[in-house]
Amino acid sequence: MSEQRSNESRVAQLPILTVRNLSVRYRSLLALDSINLSIQPGQLIGVFGPNGAGKSTLIKAMLGLVPLESGSVCYQNQPLTQQLDRVAYIPQRSQIDWTFPATAWDVVMMGRVRKSGYFNRFSATSRRLAMEALERVGIADLRNRRIGQLSGGQQQRVFLARALAQEADLFFLDEPFVGVDQKTEDVLFSCFRELVGQGKTVMVVNHDLGESITQFDRLLLLNRQLIAEGTHQHVLTPETMAKAYGGHVSFFTGRVA
Repeated sequence: MSEQRSNESRVAQLPILTVRNLSVRYRSLLALDSINLSIQPGQLIGVFGPNGAGKSTLIKAMLGLVPLESGSVCYQNQPLTQQLDRVAYIPQRSQIDWTFPATAWDVVMMGRVRKSGYFNRFSATSRRLAMEALERVGIADLRNRRIGQLSGGQQQRVFLARALAQEADLFFLDEPFVGVDQKTEDVLFSCFRELVGQGKTVMVVNHDLGESITQFDRLLLLNRQLIAEGTHQHVLTPETMAKAYGGHVSFFTGRVA
């Protein structure tokens, strides 16, 4: 019996997502240099580092949105780029066309297109999931509002609702806290916790070294290379932060001296 428990524990701890020797080059610039990661399910992961450290590039490279110079990214031992139906990705707000004539409801329903089929009508299940997602992020009453008419926090919640409606296993968010209010930040972290509790994996690119950093289960500290990874107690040391930022960092304020 003890041997069976040991085997079950070992299986449960096996990584679900692996990144091996990942490098990305933009012409002469080496943006990422030999990144290696092993990620287990049910984790909320924060990706931190200075401007130009390759944080957004890491996510884009993992999803096949930028070409790799070398390396591989596998989900359950298969290339992640062959399983993008299991991924929900929210890019930076600056990359979204907020003048596009779509309502909050339209955007969330886009998250159901892959499940429903590109040329099929949305099912009652898809509509129910979309409404539940809007209710979960607290903006069901705004579903008929054009996205360009919403505040920054409301816009971010719309795209989180779209991600929730996708029923994905992996969630990647690029700078979701930029330009949002405290209420939206609380909603985002609450949703992340729910997803992690369901065994999902959530990876968030962030730049804020404030108190919210303690909400992540695991931190990845980048500056083109992986400087450190682990809990915030392990990562946020004077040595590792100086190596990443090149100066003294005041913890929980994000200031670099």
